[in-house]
Amino acid sequence: MAKDFSELKAEFNKADLNKKIQIYTTTKGLTVEQFKELLQNFPIKHLNKLEKAMV
Repeated sequence: MAKDFSELKAEFNKADLNKKIQIYTTTKGLTVEQFKELLQNFPIKHLNKLEKAMV
Protein backbone atom coordinates (compact mmCIF):
# COMPACT_ATOMS: atom_id res chain seq x y z
CA MET A 1 0.00 0.00 0.00
CA ALA A 2 1.83 3.10 -1.24
CA LYS A 3 1.44 6.41 0.50
CA ASP A 4 0.48 9.30 -1.68
CA PHE A 5 3.24 11.81 -2.28
CA SER A 6 1.79 14.56 -0.08
CA GLU A 7 1.79 12.18 2.92
CA LEU A 8 5.32 11.04 2.12
CA LYS A 9 6.50 14.64 1.80
CA ALA A 10 4.90 15.60 5.13
CA GLU A 11 6.59 12.63 6.83
CA PHE A 12 9.91 13.56 5.19
CA ASN A 13 9.65 17.17 6.33
CA LYS A 14 9.04 16.15 9.96
CA ALA A 15 11.72 13.45 10.03
CA ASP A 16 15.16 13.71 11.58
CA LEU A 17 18.21 13.47 9.35
CA ASN A 18 18.57 9.68 9.47
CA LYS A 19 14.88 9.14 8.72
CA LYS A 20 15.07 11.61 5.79
CA ILE A 21 17.96 9.61 4.37
CA GLN A 22 16.06 6.35 4.85
CA ILE A 23 12.94 7.71 3.15
CA TYR A 24 14.92 9.21 0.25
CA THR A 25 16.99 6.10 -0.41
CA THR A 26 14.29 3.44 0.00
CA THR A 27 11.20 5.00 -1.58
CA LYS A 28 10.44 3.53 -4.99
CA GLY A 29 8.34 4.88 -7.83
CA LEU A 30 8.84 8.61 -7.38
CA THR A 31 9.36 10.87 -10.35
CA VAL A 32 12.49 12.97 -10.75
CA GLU A 33 10.41 16.02 -9.85
CA GLN A 34 9.20 14.38 -6.63
CA PHE A 35 12.76 13.47 -5.63
CA LYS A 36 13.78 17.09 -6.31
CA GLU A 37 10.91 18.30 -4.14
CA LEU A 38 12.12 16.14 -1.26
CA LEU A 39 15.66 17.45 -1.71
CA GLN A 40 14.40 21.01 -1.25
CA ASN A 41 13.66 20.03 2.35
CA PHE A 42 16.94 18.23 2.98
CA PRO A 43 19.63 20.11 4.96
CA ILE A 44 22.25 21.03 2.38
CA LYS A 45 25.11 20.79 4.87
CA HIS A 46 24.37 17.03 5.15
CA LEU A 47 24.16 16.21 1.44
CA ASN A 48 27.41 14.24 1.73
CA LYS A 49 25.67 11.80 4.12
CA LEU A 50 22.84 11.34 1.63
CA GLU A 51 25.33 10.77 -1.19
CA LYS A 52 27.17 8.12 0.85
CA ALA A 53 23.89 6.36 1.64
CA MET A 54 23.00 6.17 -2.05
CA VAL A 55 26.16 4.30 -3.06
